[in-house]
Amino acid sequence: MKAAWLAPYTWAFVTAQNKMLCQMKDALHKPTSDGHEVTRILWEKEHQELMSLDAAIDLCKRCHRMAPFCFYNGNTFAAIARTLIQKLEVPEPQAAVLRSLAGHIVAGVATDEEIKAFRAFCDAG
Repeated sequence: MKAAWLAPYTWAFVTAQNKMLCQMKDALHKPTSDGHEVTRILWEKEHQELMSLDAAIDLCKRCHRMAPFCFYNGNTFAAIARTLIQKLEVPEPQAAVLRSLAGHIVAGVATDEEIKAFRAFCDAG
């Protein structure tokens, strides 16, 4: 199912999310010189597009890897990815597994088996 999964999450929201995470951990909230502008451009170009859930999670993963902020890039984009799962009408035990998988995929720590399972779920919907 294609939807504008990430449309509510403007770049201002992404930045505020990162700022909040940094404040909670007493870390510096600052854009990086290398990744911030290119990530912002990518996000603003694609976040409102109709896409599969898997593609939305992949955009979050790509943006995490581009490191737009000094700290907590993974946490910032994984948090957004996990909120996407709340939009699904699935039983809570399954939603918990999907949130975990989405976060692991964005963070880059998901196994190939986990990625395949998440994609299979997305393809079945």
